[in-house]
Amino acid sequence: MADQREILRADVLDGTPHGTPHGFLTGVGHTGEPDPALLVPGGKLVLTKQVHSAKAIAVESPYPDHARPEVDGLVTKTPGVILGIVTADCAPVLFADIDNGVIGAAHAGWRGAHYGVLEATVRKMEELGAERTNIAAAIGPTIAEENYEVGFDFYEQFEDRHADFFRRGRPGKWHFNLPAYVLWRLESLNLGQVEDLGVDTYANPERFHSYRRATHQGKAQDGRQFSLIGLPD
Repeated sequence: MADQREILRADVLDGTPHGTPHGFLTGVGHTGEPDPALLVPGGKLVLTKQVHSAKAIAVESPYPDHARPEVDGLVTKTPGVILGIVTADCAPVLFADIDNGVIGAAHAGWRGAHYGVLEATVRKMEELGAERTNIAAAIGPTIAEENYEVGFDFYEQFEDRHADFFRRGRPGKWHFNLPAYVLWRLESLNLGQVEDLGVDTYANPERFHSYRRATHQGKAQDGRQFSLIGLPD
């Protein structure tokens, strides 16, 4: 049976001369890895063990399940390779420099974004021949500020210059704007185009898994959705 997951696409990645095969997939009602043929016929899906790091690597082929590297950014220039990121509130970010045939994907939770996974991914793309002014980047479904309440221990991880990404909430609590923070980090890299889809994982239970929503509801927290980008073979 064909994979029936809904696929959201970004204008900045579709708007290149021939478009870039990509998609932010819904997760609710589906289990297991998506079929890479959703993007590229015969494509090979590359996944890693995501650990909220700031590390990115270049890849050419999939890893065995037991040997997936602990990284949160992937890049490639190998046709037929599909880069995959799994999330359930963190920001999935997909990158493409279609002119130079280089793509990337990053798992950007607050920790990874704060410590440089987006910058590391762009640097790895440059090592493969990408140019920043040609790179388009899109932020997929992510928890929104209104649903991301944090305490002082979280707030104190940031600097005064990041204050605009926090809003006061209940006593001793703040709301953190993760998508705005990720957008700011991307725009600081002077990329060609950047887009935030503006979709809240927490507020869309019929479409997306949300780790925080599951925690609040006392439900299993293992649901995830995939974000994919590939190069035609």
